[in-house]
Amino acid sequence: MSQTLTRAEVAKNNTEDSLWCIIDHKVYDLTDFLDAHPGGSVVLQQIAGQDATSAFYNLHRQEVLQKYSSLCIGVLEGEKPEVIDPQPGDISSVPYAEPLWLAPAFKSPYYNESHHKLQRAFRQFVDQDIYPEAQAKEADGTYISQELVDKMVANNSLAMRLGPGKHLSGLTLPGGVKGEEFDYFHDLIVAQELSRAVARGFQDGNMAGMMISLTAVRQWANDSALRDRVTEECLGGKKFMCLAITEAFAGSDVAGIRTTATKTEDGKHYIISGTKKWITNGMFADYFVTGCKTEKGFSVILVPRDDNVETKRIKTSYSTAAATTFIQFDHVKVPVNHLLGKEDQGFIVIMSNFNHERWAMACSVIRWMRTVVEECLKWTHQRVVFGKPLISQPVIRQKLAKMISLTEACQSWLESITYQMNQMDYAQQSKLLGGPIGLLKSYATRCAHDVADDAVNIFGGRGITQSGMGRVVEQFHRTYKFDAILGGAEEVLADLGVRQAMKQMPKAML
Repeated sequence: MSQTLTRAEVAKNNTEDSLWCIIDHKVYDLTDFLDAHPGGSVVLQQIAGQDATSAFYNLHRQEVLQKYSSLCIGVLEGEKPEVIDPQPGDISSVPYAEPLWLAPAFKSPYYNESHHKLQRAFRQFVDQDIYPEAQAKEADGTYISQELVDKMVANNSLAMRLGPGKHLSGLTLPGGVKGEEFDYFHDLIVAQELSRAVARGFQDGNMAGMMISLTAVRQWANDSALRDRVTEECLGGKKFMCLAITEAFAGSDVAGIRTTATKTEDGKHYIISGTKKWITNGMFADYFVTGCKTEKGFSVILVPRDDNVETKRIKTSYSTAAATTFIQFDHVKVPVNHLLGKEDQGFIVIMSNFNHERWAMACSVIRWMRTVVEECLKWTHQRVVFGKPLISQPVIRQKLAKMISLTEACQSWLESITYQMNQMDYAQQSKLLGGPIGLLKSYATRCAHDVADDAVNIFGGRGITQSGMGRVVEQFHRTYKFDAILGGAEEVLADLGVRQAMKQMPKAML
């Protein structure tokens, strides 16, 4: 913005040979942009020499102005821009766009300065380093780059994905937070900040497979040397891992799996045979934490990739950046020391491991709901219909009230359970929190259903368009079901919550 201009000067530049316009008190020279404008040249000619602020924000996101900032040639004399220009790491000032603990006027008993330090630093990292790649990969369907993986290794982001634990000891995390300080509220922050990249397929492609499988290796490996080696490889970004439980024959019914693990005659190896389906990150995984039928039950085995492991990509509703996979194990030979937990007693390995996965999914989908609330609040204030902002319609305000209420209720329940996680060890969490976490995830995705539905109606046609003003809403409406299905379907988890309560039911009568 090298010039100070008057509205009269702008008005004179109203032809194809010199076409200026005003947006938010700034002057833009669109002369050389006429033929490049995605919406055609005619609409630009219609606003030549005029203040196009209202017209622009009816059709464009603020990020468009950031993208084409080089077209700005000046600012109007005696006037100042009014629209907030978000920068990497910024906290949104839109009401309800942030959880209450991040809003300056509110307090929380759960978060301390350590949490704020991590949040500030990690948000900037997500905005600057993860968001650009997430958007590109979501669009082209390719997998996460080694360059980004290396960045996450360097700032210990990969290690944080596993939650609190000894693997963080001695590490310095974003914001200067010590690894020993990292608790489940730090973990919650990481999960929710990552979701702000608003790329649901890439979100899972960004090491979600490792997050839900390396935890099982860390907790249940019988061979400590193997555990430490695999942990170092994966947290160092040298190898990748996924959780291979679900099959075409068995989804939430884990006990129904058909993949078998049979011991060799000398008892030194398992021979793994079977198939797995809808496995996140399977396409680029080097290790597969695999659920198998064994002689007297169900076992979990760490299977390294070899020539007898075949992977094929599955196309789902979100981007192939997630690397969703069909896997065939064709007589794969695995040493018996790769068993996790005890043979024939693998059900406890999987069920215990599910808690952190389901909790993390709840963190993410609740943050997505909040992002959609923010999108709707912005849109309803800038969209003009019948000569008035959309927010002036009572029916729209009722929809927003419902969306805000559901989001805040989910966040509060999430934080309550997170507090309990901080007070319990792994065994206590496994025993006491499976039901509550299952109910939380089930409820959160039901709320997501309502939020997505109302958001699409607020955005109208834009809410079913994968680009432009409604692209975030369209994506959420198309992909929130992944959180409702992956990690255990809503109905299964709701039933789990009630059945766990039944086990604690005393002999109480009315």
